[in-house]
Amino acid sequence: MAPILSTDIEQYLHQLNLTQSANDSVGRLMEERAEHDNFPIIGPVVGTLLELLTRSAQATRVLELGSGFGYSALFFGRGVGKGGSVTLTDTSSSLLEEARQFLAQEQNDCLFEYLQGDALELAGAIDGPFDIIFNDIDKEFYPDVPERAVSLLRPGGLLITDNALWNGDVLDPQDAAARGVAEYNNMMYSHSSFRTSIIPVRDGLTISLRVQ
Repeated sequence: MAPILSTDIEQYLHQLNLTQSANDSVGRLMEERAEHDNFPIIGPVVGTLLELLTRSAQATRVLELGSGFGYSALFFGRGVGKGGSVTLTDTSSSLLEEARQFLAQEQNDCLFEYLQGDALELAGAIDGPFDIIFNDIDKEFYPDVPERAVSLLRPGGLLITDNALWNGDVLDPQDAAARGVAEYNNMMYSHSSFRTSIIPVRDGLTISLRVQ
């Protein structure tokens, strides 16, 4: 992944983040797992941002479209806290089992739910509303997300999407993944139900507020 920010700025943000996450043993274990296997995760800087957004929105119910082994769910769980829930989805049963094992070590009284299968198909059978939906499915399917999300997201809720800049390839999309991300971004900025901004940290994060 080519850094969107300069390497020096990325390192600066990472070092700052370490000062408030020095005791995050579960997060560190998950980051070591990702680094060992070259598994893409949002990283601690974006993770902390997700937690802050969740707390700011006073969210109690979060749906993840694509969860991997649960790294982003860790931060959403911290954001919703006791009495809240995070629903994880993934096509891989082994990744969901890893997520279950990691998140069992997190003692914040959040309820984690695990659903195996295609995220968009699962979303069609889930009852809303949710306060936050996190989108991290295969990039070529990003354009299918907005209409599914708007039916599940409460007014005032957030649709948050990872990899909004896709290594910078959205500037001149040449493959299905880059075209999917670029089309999604255009859709969200013109969608009548959302107000959208992209934060250019890590690989870009789209924050979309459902306004109607």
